[in-house]
Parts: sequence; C-alpha cells; structure tokens
Amino acid sequence: MAALTRTCDRTTPTGVDTRLPWWALALPVAAFTVLLLLVTGPAEAAAAGGDDGIGRFLQLIGQTLAL
Repeated sequence: MAALTRTCDRTTPTGVDTRLPWWALALPVAAFTVLLLLVTGPAEAAAAGGDDGIGRFLQLIGQTLAL
C-alpha cells in the first residue's frame, strides 16, 4: 500500500540568505577602531600633564603588596 504525501501550497524558500548588510560589519569595525584609538593614545589627553598622585599611590600599593 502506498503512503500518500501531502504537498504544501505555500512557497517556501529553498535556501537561507546568509548575506549581511554592509553596516553589520562596518559598525563593529568602526567601534573597535575608535576604542583602540582611545586606549592607545592617552598621551594626547588634556589631563595627562597633571601631577603624579595616582602613580605614586599605585607604586605605594605595589610596594606594600610585595612585602
């Protein structure tokens, strides 16, 4: 006895479209570039010429923990 198969009247796509829009790649690249420039260029900051209070504080903590 043959089994009946049911056919669907709806048209279904045969493949999945995996292409991304241009901005899906451009926005993360731009954000990464901006953050990388912010991290690597702190010497140009306006507040970089201040006193060395935080540096001395971190050095003191480092010396205390090394005991």
